[in-house]
This record gives sequence, C-alpha cells and structure tokens, in this order.
Amino acid sequence: MTTAPDIADMEREALRDALGLLKDREQVAERLLESSRKHSFDPDTELDWDAPFEDGKWFWPPELVSLYDTPLWRRMSEEQRMDLARHEAASLASLGIWFEVILMQLLVRHIYDKPLTSNHVRYALTEIADECRHSMMFARMIKRAGAPAYPVSRLHHNMARLLKTVSTTPGSFTATLLGEEILDWMQRLTFPDERIQPLVRGVTRIHVIEEARHVRYAREELRRQMVKCPRWEAELTRISSGEAARVFSVSFVNPQVYEDVGLDKKEAVAQVKASGHRREIMQSGAKRLTDFLDEIGVLRGVGRKLWVSSGLLPK
Repeated sequence: MTTAPDIADMEREALRDALGLLKDREQVAERLLESSRKHSFDPDTELDWDAPFEDGKWFWPPELVSLYDTPLWRRMSEEQRMDLARHEAASLASLGIWFEVILMQLLVRHIYDKPLTSNHVRYALTEIADECRHSMMFARMIKRAGAPAYPVSRLHHNMARLLKTVSTTPGSFTATLLGEEILDWMQRLTFPDERIQPLVRGVTRIHVIEEARHVRYAREELRRQMVKCPRWEAELTRISSGEAARVFSVSFVNPQVYEDVGLDKKEAVAQVKASGHRREIMQSGAKRLTDFLDEIGVLRGVGRKLWVSSGLLPK
C-alpha cells in the first residue's frame, strides 16, 4: 500500500516546468537558511556611517542616472550631474523601502497557512528580517546623503495597497522579483565601482549579497505556483504582473528629483522618455527577469502587452 508520504514524494517529483524538474521546497529553504547563517549583515555595525563623503565621488553611477546622454545632460555642469545622481540614489532607496514593505506583507500572507516549523516558513521569516534591515539601511542612507525621501505618487501608493490585498500567490512572487531583480542588476554595477561613494558601495554590496537568496526563494516558489495553480489564477497573475511592471517603471525615479536640482521637470521627464540609452538600461536590467518569466509562462496575452507598454520588455 502507498503511504501518504510516498504519494507526496511522487507528486513532488512530478512537478516540472519548461526549466525542468522543480527542486524540493524544504531542501531549497534549508540551503538558503545555511547561506543566511554565513552571509548576513548588520548595516549599523558593518558600515561606517560617520565617515565623511569623498570629494569628486558619485552617489550613483552616471550611466545609470536617468538623464544620462540626453541633450539636457550634456548642458548640465558636472556638479549638477553629481547632485542629480545623489537625489536619484535617494529616490531609488525610497522606492526600495516602499517595495520591501509590500514584499514583507506578501510574505506574511504566503506563510500564514503553511506549517510553521517548516524550513520554507523559517526562511520566509528570515527574509522578512533581512528586508526590515534593508529598509532601515536605505532610510539611513537617504538621511546621511542629505537628500529628501521620495515617496511614490498617491495613486500608485493606493494601487499597490489594492494589489497586495488581491494578489494571487504567484502574482506576489512575480511582483517580488520585479522589485528585486532590476535594482539588483544596477547595484551589481554599483558596489564594485570605485567612482562611487564608499557608503553607497557598502549599502549596495550588502543588499546584493542578501537579495541573491531572496531571488532564489521567489524564483523557486513562483515556478512551483505556476505549475500548480488553476488556469484563472495563472491568467490573473499574468495581467497583474504586467500592471505591476507598468507602475514600477513609471515610479522608478520620482520626477521631483529634477526640480530639486534646478531642472525643468517637464523637459526632463520628456527627455528621459525619449532616451534610447535609458530604455536600453531599463530593458537590460529587466532582461534576466523577463527571460525567466517568459520561459515559465508568465509573459503571455494581455500581460505581455502590459510588460511591453512598461518599457521593460522590447516589442
């Protein structure tokens, strides 16, 4: 007679998608927990928050600044360019806090009905602790840089409130990856860059190391959810992820940064929208994610059209 554990094992082994057999959920979480024990950081003690900023160093790589290589950028002084980079770094950190607060709520919802002593739940709680530290780290960096916080618009703030309330489980993990992978790509270019302020390099280094685990957890769970979920849920996930991509791309840099460094906001926004360099940067940052989502069946139908309209996916 086949026992219940045997049936569970058979079902687990049968889970397969376009990328192959899915790994055991508990084993994945166990490896991520072990990595967390070895490679987790306390930003308050790991970073030198009192060290003075270095003259002539940027707060964000110039090539990643939204106006880079536009006519307006070419008219700006070097001092104004560096000031814009400082404000955009603060805007991105603000966006990161907003997204991580959403992510923490989605993770708590995800584990609410899961076995509380499982590795899968233990790792989710570990990730929530990571995200708490990251949010505090980003907030401290914004204040240390002498820049304001840049919240998303009220419309997008409330749209996210609705999204995180009605999101499907696969939709939650798709949104998680959207918020993590593009910023991760940019931060991987930032932390080894010696042109950048040491504090910013330290912040991005911590975030990259710890986010690598979060991305692995979300990718593995999203694959599992897309295989197991009913057809309606998969379709809703495609649409909601496309709308999330559209909101994310619009919110990526708060337009107030342009006014705060003495630029005409309307002109700056228009030039960013028309910038081939900026479009290439955003699509390059999203490519690893969009390739993955395409392979597992997320980028289809109306959802794919929304991703294209966001500018993160080429036509």
